Amino acid sequence: MAALRAAKQALRREIKKRVAGLSEEEKVRQSQVVSQKLFEHQQYKSSERVAVFLSMSDEVHTEAIVQHMFNSGKVCFIPKYLTNSNRMDMLRLRSMEDLSSLPLTQWNIRQPGDNDTEREEALDTGGLDLILMPGLGFDKSGNRLGRGKGFYDTYLERCMRHPKGKPYTIALAFKEQLCADVPVDDSDMLIDEVLYEDQ
Repeated sequence: MAALRAAKQALRREIKKRVAGLSEEEKVRQSQVVSQKLFEHQQYKSSERVAVFLSMSDEVHTEAIVQHMFNSGKVCFIPKYLTNSNRMDMLRLRSMEDLSSLPLTQWNIRQPGDNDTEREEALDTGGLDLILMPGLGFDKSGNRLGRGKGFYDTYLERCMRHPKGKPYTIALAFKEQLCADVPVDDSDMLIDEVLYEDQ
């Protein structure tokens, strides 16, 4: 376990360095390429209930995707990370105005506040068809390197207990986040697909 942890930490540092070397223009450009691939993706087109992460500065920008989801009449869910735990809920977002009214967290991303109890949680109702996944690193076999908290792995386990079952998972990545091999253990969930430039 210690060796695996060390390998993950070393890889996290390396990928963070690679992504830190990207200019803002390049991040925007790659984000547009990846978003376009997503919009043309059969799985996205046929999904009605979609969860999407709100991006940090070192992740594929997702604002255009959120906008596209509303324009396409999809039901949009976004993460709420619960402080001091590895629990995350996927809460319904109603509009772009709704998004801009959410408070900012310490990570400088918006999420529903703690007293915001009226929002529907995806698994309390119809489950999810698709989850768009963030992450630090990915390999082509669907292994994902997260930030170490396990939010998405534990959420996917909850999805598997839902009558609808596990949603399709697509990770959105800069090509600098692709690795030959991501070290994983049994608690790490495989993702179905990684979208990045130059597939």
